[in-house]
Amino acid sequence: MTATTSTPTGITVSGRSTMVSSALLRLARNLAWLVVSLVVTIALWEAFLHVYKVPKIIGRSPLDVYHYMFTAKASTVHRLRSAAGNRTVLFHNLKTTLRDSAIGYVAGLAGAMAVACAFVMWRPVQQTFMPIALVLRSVPLFAMIPLITLVFGRDILAVAVIGGIVCFFPSLVNIIFGLQSASKSSLDLMAVYGASKFKTLRKVLVPSAVPSIFAALKINVPASVIGALLAEWLATGKGSGDEMLTVINTFDYGELWSAVVLVTLVSIIAYSIVSAIEGGVLPRFAPDTIRRRT
Repeated sequence: MTATTSTPTGITVSGRSTMVSSALLRLARNLAWLVVSLVVTIALWEAFLHVYKVPKIIGRSPLDVYHYMFTAKASTVHRLRSAAGNRTVLFHNLKTTLRDSAIGYVAGLAGAMAVACAFVMWRPVQQTFMPIALVLRSVPLFAMIPLITLVFGRDILAVAVIGGIVCFFPSLVNIIFGLQSASKSSLDLMAVYGASKFKTLRKVLVPSAVPSIFAALKINVPASVIGALLAEWLATGKGSGDEMLTVINTFDYGELWSAVVLVTLVSIIAYSIVSAIEGGVLPRFAPDTIRRRT
């Protein structure tokens, strides 16, 4: 029998343990599916190379990537690095891409959350600025990047703007939907007690939007990586994005394929972590959503 102890926050120890256990169980389940996905991906990867007869000088198999990262030996004749040297370069660039992804991720989600709250609380604001947001969304980001680099430079600020734009619009749609999904009875109760708009937002609207917020968090994990690579390709000239362009010119396709594999793995792992956190949070804030899923 598990004892429960009340805390000043009003949450029991057993309740916290349940949330942690749920998150860990969900993480383990996601990691198990990750292994299955990796096996399927490797099989499809090999099948693609063989079916389309991709030249070996361009196409790299999973074994080639493994050799490049773990067993390759240095050669001064062919100017080849050892596996340790290859990993050093790959992970150095990956670290920059992860930083850029995190910046764009946070910037896009924070901006979307602020704008969504403003739209829901003040309807004239939504009617005024939503058409502007839709117009900006219709402009290809590739066309905006030269202007962004002119205004914000080619460093962290440009990364935040480019990555933030990629993450902003999917988050905005999801969060607005979640904020507007609050039950009418809860809103009426807050109105009867004379609650302010901000208190209603904090007590009713945001808790009701938790499932939609997590949907935005998960969607934007791969989106933030794409935004970071885009910024590195066209603005900063750093990280895995710039590395992928550079090695094409030097015909180092082993590094290209290895960089793609690492970026993809990081995206999948980050998605699994966010999904596991969702599994621990939703039972408290949105138990009805859990019941519908099960």
